[in-house]
Amino acid sequence: MLASRTVVLIRPNPMPSLKRCSYLLPRWRFTFYLCIFCYGIRFLWLSPWFWDIRQCWHGYPFQPLSRGLYYYYIMELAFYWSLMFSQFTDIKRKDFLIMFMHHLVTIGLITFSYINNMVRVGTLIMCLHDASDFLLEAAKLANYAKYQRLCDTLFVIFSAVFMVTRLGIYPFWILNTTLFESWEMIGPYASWWLFNGLLLTLQVLHVIWSYLIARIAFKALMRGKVSKDDRSDVESSSEEEDGTTCTKSPCDSSSSNGANWVNGHMGGSYWAEE
Repeated sequence: MLASRTVVLIRPNPMPSLKRCSYLLPRWRFTFYLCIFCYGIRFLWLSPWFWDIRQCWHGYPFQPLSRGLYYYYIMELAFYWSLMFSQFTDIKRKDFLIMFMHHLVTIGLITFSYINNMVRVGTLIMCLHDASDFLLEAAKLANYAKYQRLCDTLFVIFSAVFMVTRLGIYPFWILNTTLFESWEMIGPYASWWLFNGLLLTLQVLHVIWSYLIARIAFKALMRGKVSKDDRSDVESSSEEEDGTTCTKSPCDSSSSNGANWVNGHMGGSYWAEE
């Protein structure tokens, strides 16, 4: 008599694709932001317009395009196109539209400044924005590794650098030269209006993000904790599985799948009232 046998295949339970993606994306972004920021600083350190911003308009539009500057632009443009496309495959968040607008404006600025040979001031803008982005990604990685004190420290440094660069250096250094010094040195031209319109749109996003980051930091200081992020993923179920509300520091408030972090910024989130 033949005994019946049942074959049972046991496979390890793999990490859900969305959660795996949330762990890998900060690593990739941190690596890129840090490398491109170091490259930008090294390139601009040897550029005359880094020390005298009026050099951005001397001889315009007949300014040579060096190989290093060309590579800088191509790498930044390719990266932001990748962020644009990854939004549609990444976890859906409530700040999808504001991040989509940010990517559109950024790609438009990089492309438009390259076509119009405004690459000198373009390199300053790109390097200025990269100065804080890698700190945010580093804070995410520290949070995933459960180094809470390091995460909190990196978040504080990120907030300070973000405020200084986006609300201080950007409007008083970049916008000043694109709005006033360019008008004085080369006069108004057709593309001047579109270029500065995009730069001002970017500044509006800076103000929104700065307000939301300051709100997070203020609540953390006043209460000693922050509540759950209302900007959590729309399609993710990891927070429902957790079933708890975070009551620790800003870095602790991030869920296991990185739901409380924006793709490159924390701007699109706010914390619910207790």
